[in-house]
Amino acid sequence: MPNFYERYITLIDENTDLITELHNNKNIFEKIRNKLIEFQNFKYRPEKWTPKDILQHIIDNERITTYRALCLSRGESKKLMGYDEKHYGMNSNANDRSMESLLEEFKLVRQSLILLFENFNKKMLFKTGICNEIKINPLALGFFVIGHCKHHINILKERYFKNSQ
Repeated sequence: MPNFYERYITLIDENTDLITELHNNKNIFEKIRNKLIEFQNFKYRPEKWTPKDILQHIIDNERITTYRALCLSRGESKKLMGYDEKHYGMNSNANDRSMESLLEEFKLVRQSLILLFENFNKKMLFKTGICNEIKINPLALGFFVIGHCKHHINILKERYFKNSQ
């Protein structure tokens, strides 16, 4: 079984340029904006998240991953711990926010990530460290962000929007 990061990274074509894909992926939610708004409070099962919760989770994950990439690029030697996504989700107040607010926050968080990665040199991209008990580098974390986002877009399309026209 692949490690936590690999299951998302493998969703990305191996010839993908990281910075180009981060830019392209920044507006990924614009393509499904109307569906996000239409289904914003929908849960396909009572214990599952709404699309607002999913978008907030992606935002939280990108913030945390940006921090991890920064730490590793600067040579952090301490292990960077994981986080409990369910706990964060229960405490996010995503469903009290507008979808527009969440979409805007996603774009700004992604832009911040892009600026960080655009200014890493090759040495910084390949500095390794431990995140979630897994040895990884900032370059892999960048691809993880893209794959994680794609994974959740697929879930939205397959489980939330599948029965709509």
